[in-house]
Amino acid sequence: MEEKVTELYGSLVFGDKVMRDKLPKDVYKALRKTIVKGTHLELDVANAVAIAMKEWAVENGVTHFTHWFQPLTGFTAEKHDSFISPTGDGEIIMEFSGKELIKGEPDASSFPSGGIRATFEARGYTAWDPSSPAFIKDKTLYIPTAFCSYTGEALDKKTPLLRSMDALSREAVKLLHIIGNKDVESVITTVGPEQEYFLIDKEDYKKRRDLMFTGRTLIGAPAPKGQEMEDHYFGALRPRVSAFMHELDTELWKVGIPAKTKHNEVAPCQHELAPVFDTTNVAVDHNQLTMELMKKIAEKHNFVCLLHEKPFAGINGSGKHNNWSMSTNTGVNLLDPGKTPGESTQFLLVLAAVIKAVDEYADMLRLSVASAGNDHRLGANEAPPAIISIFLGDELTAVIDAIEKDSFFKKGESVLMETGAAVIPHFARDTTDRNRTSPFAFTGNKFEFRSLGSSASVATPNIVLNTAVADAMAQFTKQLEAVPAEQLEDAIHQLIKATIIKHKRVIFNGNGYTDAWVEEAEKRGLYNLKSTPEVLPRLLDQKNVELFTKHGIYTEKEIKSRYEILLENYTKTIHIEACTLREMMYHDFMPAVNKFMDDLSQQIIRKKTVCESLPVGAQQKMLATISEKYELLCEAVSVLEANIEKAEACEDELSKAKFYHDPVFTDMLKIREYADFIEKYIPDEDLPYPTYSKILFYV
Repeated sequence: MEEKVTELYGSLVFGDKVMRDKLPKDVYKALRKTIVKGTHLELDVANAVAIAMKEWAVENGVTHFTHWFQPLTGFTAEKHDSFISPTGDGEIIMEFSGKELIKGEPDASSFPSGGIRATFEARGYTAWDPSSPAFIKDKTLYIPTAFCSYTGEALDKKTPLLRSMDALSREAVKLLHIIGNKDVESVITTVGPEQEYFLIDKEDYKKRRDLMFTGRTLIGAPAPKGQEMEDHYFGALRPRVSAFMHELDTELWKVGIPAKTKHNEVAPCQHELAPVFDTTNVAVDHNQLTMELMKKIAEKHNFVCLLHEKPFAGINGSGKHNNWSMSTNTGVNLLDPGKTPGESTQFLLVLAAVIKAVDEYADMLRLSVASAGNDHRLGANEAPPAIISIFLGDELTAVIDAIEKDSFFKKGESVLMETGAAVIPHFARDTTDRNRTSPFAFTGNKFEFRSLGSSASVATPNIVLNTAVADAMAQFTKQLEAVPAEQLEDAIHQLIKATIIKHKRVIFNGNGYTDAWVEEAEKRGLYNLKSTPEVLPRLLDQKNVELFTKHGIYTEKEIKSRYEILLENYTKTIHIEACTLREMMYHDFMPAVNKFMDDLSQQIIRKKTVCESLPVGAQQKMLATISEKYELLCEAVSVLEANIEKAEACEDELSKAKFYHDPVFTDMLKIREYADFIEKYIPDEDLPYPTYSKILFYV
């Protein structure tokens, strides 16, 4: 079995092994140089790569190729072209040129551009990303690419991500050279995104308008049992779920995605998949492909995979933990404290840069995970709060306290875990616990950014993180570059100390769910940006515009376009949800309630007709209770309908977003309150949709 898995892994990837076998040595070396060092790729090299790539693909039954890109829709996009080329004599040959490999031309006007492109300006370009390997899916060669407008602006998430990786590498190398690490030529950021998701029956999904149109349930009373027994987390996998996971692993391994861990999550029907970390742009591509394959494979097992951040009320929603680190081309993890973190100058300097970056650009990190779906999770006692803070753990906190006080830090001895059972071997305890309530937690040799929503691309958070850390490192370099060699060690110590003193307010090791922390965070001057409309305008703040423009991540035009797109996406999401809820009320729920009340009234009348003395008090009380809530429900639906019209009439997108957040979203919560109350009285067979009990516990 082990041999089969090793043969299977990467079998559909035009990876390093295939390139070594298929490419001439000089072409292979040139391509590797481009991948590792980011150098320009000449057309003759691209032609040779294209020929080898096409031959390999055809050997694997491929007939088409596509430039696979990530527009600002939040999804991936692709246009398929065949390899065939007519010869003029009624025959064809299979051709693929370097030009076709390097450049594609989808219609840019049909994707969100935030005003960069007018509707009639159609031309856009996709450009090959050689550092992310091509792969085969559905008999098609997929070529990961960037996507830009005719005038060169980035219309995707990959282009600014690659720019941010370059910026961090550039500034990190400068800083490392100053402190004596002259052999470092590049620094890469790595990411391992853990993916949470729900699996529900396809038939149940098809019976709910809200799930089909919005990805979440807009109404639905809680089941008698939720997650309170804590019996689903890490529980035994059900056979159907296990079969799905097995096939998913197999398909992921084929395309070179290192799926490692799978298990049941806290909520019923909720699960998680975690890969081994990879270079950031590759990890982003892999995560987009993972979500796509999850949905596709789920259907084969008569499931639907839900990636919404909050599909069901009253139980945990789904997130995506972004495990982020930095490594040099010499193989050193810059976030590895080593044996003695208190004595590792390099580690402490890099740690100080991260602390500074998170504190100064906490608003951008919060913005990078903002969406209508994720607003349901953050601060809801199942995900980190909207307040961005850093968890370092006891030992690292003790180290930085010692630096601040110029005192000596003594590393404690490793503590062996003793369980009290003789048969269980002893093992060393980690130097710090994990904090699930922290948005940004140090976990040994990486930081875990836990605030991401399950459906989101991991590109944007890493763009912000890379750029903010690059900026902090650039400032450190500027402060240290003129310091004489004999004074450098003391200057570095003073720089680390000053940075800690200035930015320690962002460090918090306690429980992020408490009201006390909210109060404390306010005293510290930390942001608490609870909703998407509240945080999005921060993108246009001068300090944030300057951050992205001076490091070449975004132009001002690209920043403004993203602001417009994010606002529009939020308003469209809530608009669709509100219209779906209105439709469910008028077409499904309210007719069902009317029918139930009518049946109940007829029962009361029939009883009275048969015998005046028959008791009907309980039925009358039930009818009165339902009728009272139904009147309130009808009134709330009318208010929602009027407020949808008012929201659409708002003159600018920010005003519209704020109006959709309140009152429209508030109206929806009120409708849900009344509908969920009434639902408890209606028999399952009379409801127009499957209940939470059916969806969550009958898989």
